[in-house]
Amino acid sequence: MSYDPLNSSSQTGYAAGSSIDAGLQTYMQGVYRTMCWGLGVTGVTAFAVANTPVLSNFLLHPGISIVVMLATLGFLFFGFRPGRIARIPAESLRMTFLLFSALMGLMLSVVFEVYTGTSIARVFFITAGAFAGTSLYGYTTKKDLTGVGSFVSMGVIGLFIALLVNGFMQSSMMNFVTSVAGVIIFTGLTAWETQTLKYNYREGNTETNDKQAVLGALSLYMNFINLFQFMLSLMGDRR
Repeated sequence: MSYDPLNSSSQTGYAAGSSIDAGLQTYMQGVYRTMCWGLGVTGVTAFAVANTPVLSNFLLHPGISIVVMLATLGFLFFGFRPGRIARIPAESLRMTFLLFSALMGLMLSVVFEVYTGTSIARVFFITAGAFAGTSLYGYTTKKDLTGVGSFVSMGVIGLFIALLVNGFMQSSMMNFVTSVAGVIIFTGLTAWETQTLKYNYREGNTETNDKQAVLGALSLYMNFINLFQFMLSLMGDRR
C-alpha cells in the first residue's frame, strides 16, 4: 500500500539562493529525522510484540490480524485527512504519525514468525541502502521525475490488483513477479516523492513547512516499509 499526501503539489516552491538552500536542508533533515523516528517506533513495537508470546499469539489469530490491519488503514486515512491536517499544529501531526508507526509495528510483528531474525536484519540494511541511494538521487537530480511518478503511481494500482488475485491463486511465480515489481515501483516512488518534497519547500513559512515535513516523512516511511516487505519476500529466509 502507498499513501501520497503530496501528489497535488507543484514545483514552484523551490528557488535557488543561499538562505533558501539552508532552509531547505533543515526542512529535508526534518523529513528524514521524523521518518527515522517512525521506523524506530515500528521496529521496536514489532520486535517487542514478536517476543511476547501472549501478544504474538493473540495477533496471529486470523480475525484479530484483520481487525489490526483495518484499524491501521483507518488510522492512516482518517488521521491524515486534509481537514484535520489544516486544524492541528505540526507537533500534533507528528504525534499522529508516531502513533500510526506503532500500529504498523503491531501489524508487521508477524514477519518475525515467518522469517529468521538474521535475514530480517540483513534485508533491512539492504533496504536502507537502496532507499538512501534512491532518495539521494531524487534530491540531487536535475531531471524532472513527474513522468516517472505518474507511471509508478499507476503501477501501484496494478500491483494491488495482482496481490489480490494472487491471494486466491497462491502462485509462487506470481509472488516472485509481484515482489520484483513492488521493488521497482516503490524505488521509483521514493525518488519522485523526494524530488516533490524538495519543490514543496516554502521559504519563511515555518508552520507549513513543519506540517509538510511530517507528511513527507509519512510518504517516504510508507515507501520504505513496502520496499522492505517486497525485498524480504525475495531475499528473506523463512523459518
